[in-house]
Amino acid sequence: MDQSQLSRYKSLDFFARQVVEGFITGKHKSPFHGFSVEFSDYRQYNNGESTRDIDWRLYGRTDRLYVKQFEEETNLRCQLVIDQSASMLFPLEGQGDIEHPNKLTFSTYAAAVLIELLHRQRDAFGLTLIGKGDSGNQASIDLQTPCRSTTAHQQHLYTELERLLQPHDPSKFSILNSQFSISQALHLLAEQLHRRSLVVIFTDAFSNPDNSDNQAIRQSSNQEDLFDALRHLRHNKHEVILFHTFHRAHELQLDYDARPYRFVDLESGDTIKLNPAEIAAAYRQQMESQQAELQQRALQYRVDYIPVDVAQGFHQVILPFLLKRSKQ
Repeated sequence: MDQSQLSRYKSLDFFARQVVEGFITGKHKSPFHGFSVEFSDYRQYNNGESTRDIDWRLYGRTDRLYVKQFEEETNLRCQLVIDQSASMLFPLEGQGDIEHPNKLTFSTYAAAVLIELLHRQRDAFGLTLIGKGDSGNQASIDLQTPCRSTTAHQQHLYTELERLLQPHDPSKFSILNSQFSISQALHLLAEQLHRRSLVVIFTDAFSNPDNSDNQAIRQSSNQEDLFDALRHLRHNKHEVILFHTFHRAHELQLDYDARPYRFVDLESGDTIKLNPAEIAAAYRQQMESQQAELQQRALQYRVDYIPVDVAQGFHQVILPFLLKRSKQ
């Protein structure tokens, strides 16, 4: 795959097809499976029936033929969820740049690739956009489509994703989503998804529902709320994949030159002047602790946690993820 050639095209459709064809060329197995075949019970095998659902391991233990019964058998349904709040625009120079993407650009291209894969597998897919704040409340779901598998639906979702690649003014986003809570939006989504689904979430896990003056307390509260939302999705029997997007050097390591800077909170618009070198050690320790806890809770709730350092570039993240999933 010639990435320099791909960069000349803006069409998500073309890009997604190229990435997927490159992935499939190696005859990899599907990264997703129709998990919505839910086991119910066993019954004794009757002569003349298909042997497809016979449990041969049970036969080896009991020397009797039993057939698995299932509550339902459908194709996979996948709901792709993208956090489009202001902090996802970081770094600002990465808007729409696939080679050096910001968090929102990475999420948009990754969603397009997954849609292409799901469409080829004849699985149903939908799109949920949260966090822009147009509704004026914490549980801001700006777009939610049903899960369908048609080509027309695929093109409709690509049109919606293309809009996310357009240049955005973060100052306008800050006013809109100063009270946005990703956890509230995910709780609402969990209640609205009435059928068991695969839920793929792209977020940096930043939001501002807490008015506390202490940033550490506020972010800790936000993260605890996010854990509750993930637990709600799992309780409703959804499989969850969490793409945690961040810029490691600037957001986690505070890797800047040792001189004064003016930092702007993209979510709230608040500013602060400081020398990063004076607080870097304590800042790194806190951020590493928060990321470790997020990863630990994801493991506890059986959420597939994918850390995404957007500075690595798109292909260095998405292709290893697909390969990992195809081997599970």
